[in-house]
Amino acid sequence: MKTKLLFSMLALVVMVSAFGQRTTMELTFSAAYNAQAVPLDSILIENITQGGDTTLYAPDTILAIYITSISDCPANRENGITVSQNYPNPIKDQTTINVYLPEKEMIKIHIRDMLGREVASYDKTLSMGNHTFTFYPGNEKCYLLTVCGATEANTIKMIVASGSTSKASSCKMVYTSYNETGVEFKSQKARGNFIYLYGDTLRYTGFALTVNDVNGSDVILDAPIASEDYEFEITEGIPCPGLPTITYEDQVYNTVQIGDQCWMKEDLNVGIMIPGTQEMADNGIIEKYCYNNDTANCDEYGGLYQWNEIMQYTTLDGAQGICPDGWHIPTDEEMKILEGTVDSQYPVGDTEWDNYGWRGFDVGLFLKSVSDWNGNGNGLDLYGFAALPGGYRTSTGYFGELGISYSPWASTGDGIAAHGRVLKNNDNRQRRNEWYGILGFSCRCIKGTPIN
Repeated sequence: MKTKLLFSMLALVVMVSAFGQRTTMELTFSAAYNAQAVPLDSILIENITQGGDTTLYAPDTILAIYITSISDCPANRENGITVSQNYPNPIKDQTTINVYLPEKEMIKIHIRDMLGREVASYDKTLSMGNHTFTFYPGNEKCYLLTVCGATEANTIKMIVASGSTSKASSCKMVYTSYNETGVEFKSQKARGNFIYLYGDTLRYTGFALTVNDVNGSDVILDAPIASEDYEFEITEGIPCPGLPTITYEDQVYNTVQIGDQCWMKEDLNVGIMIPGTQEMADNGIIEKYCYNNDTANCDEYGGLYQWNEIMQYTTLDGAQGICPDGWHIPTDEEMKILEGTVDSQYPVGDTEWDNYGWRGFDVGLFLKSVSDWNGNGNGLDLYGFAALPGGYRTSTGYFGELGISYSPWASTGDGIAAHGRVLKNNDNRQRRNEWYGILGFSCRCIKGTPIN
């Protein structure tokens, strides 16, 4: 997580300047994994101050925020004009731009170089639908294309490739085709709901495919007041170094490195299933519950266990329990470190994590899987933890909240009650409490030398 300080007086100067002249602020994104450049798949940009978000999709990795004067293009509106990123970009000799209008409208297209000089334009009333234009560049290396409607403006940045075959000294914009059916341009359609004012704090989340074909991500916080270049350091969501998988009890588990911790990427699914109405026993056999007594649910979500069973009937904090050799049941403190590592507002060591009940800001959103949660409760799985809503076994032997909750045990307890966590579909935080050990919760192992 990277954070930059905003100097308010400088922001004020820039804000005043913005009302007196056209200003373009460009946010440019790239990514690296182990010091090697990797392609970004998408970038989620959230305005923490104003609310709202927008997403850039590859190959579009530049967000151009075009600040205009009162007499120029008005501000964006929802579900309005959408503009595709030009293709190809960078440009060799020509490039194509698509503009979708939700209704018949008078539009103006301005193309400017990086000094703000207008090099080409287009001005006409066009029908509802998709309109295609071809742009022929001159001898500049970069252009900004802005489409102005009656109530909004959208801007894209166009790069001219080195070694371009274009020899023209001037630019040309040509209208080429019309299609009444709309075409969805993901990046620009998302930007229609995005509002930015100087001084707002933005959160950027970059998603990339690493050289090992593993999805990874990184988060940057900033309050930009001028054009910025950002590089995501893709470390989250990747396997533990030298240990991408582990085989245990004839099952293969993936690993994930989160900060300094190495976790199993899935919940344990070991042991023999017993009915939910039966209590687990210290009989030398690992026993598990499967939601609704269906082994298919154990295969998908992992097993559910009473606390004494996962601990193998010891109360030592950090015990190996039913985890494989070299792994153990996470302590309450290790769970706090995980929470502080992933939450965007409360870092490791913050007293927020010592509280009981719902804590944090977006720890739950970042730990939850991207699917299977009911009621639009899916997470972003930013760090590869992939918490699935496998529910739990109640104290009376029934099962509850499949698709709604995820509850992993900690090893901190006394045999009667123990610490654990809860993630839910309707909350982006994470709950910490002590629960009776007779409940059936999930078990997630962490690498490290166990105490016992």
